[in-house]
Amino acid sequence: MEITEVKISLREGANKKLKAYATVTFDDCFVVRNIKVIEGSSGLFVAMPARKMRQFCPRCGKRIELKSKFCSQCGAQLPPPPRDLQQEKTSQIHQDIAHPINQQFRDYLQKKILDAYQEEKNKVQQTKGINSGSAFTGETSF
Repeated sequence: MEITEVKISLREGANKKLKAYATVTFDDCFVVRNIKVIEGSSGLFVAMPARKMRQFCPRCGKRIELKSKFCSQCGAQLPPPPRDLQQEKTSQIHQDIAHPINQQFRDYLQKKILDAYQEEKNKVQQTKGINSGSAFTGETSF
């Protein structure tokens, strides 16, 4: 499988961990959106799109987020989540929607996305440098 296109959408705010979103096209026929570029403690990494795991309300049957204390539909108090999830970090209650199956493809995907991120970041910095360096003063010389 070949990555044929990577689009990067940079996020504003230098202090935030989320640096960008990526949209990746595979073989010019399949797209995965909302891949995150995140600044971690050991550098940049790629997080695949994920959703929060859900449970059913025992009273009304509505699907609600795991670890919720009350149903957002009927207001019923919900039973506590299983013991193994009560102590877990919030990352454990998210489930990837799409993800690489082997390490080789994970490394390939991450490299392509991070390369595109650096390229987009450099392009924006160059554009800002050009715009700020050539400010029009309004004066003309004849």
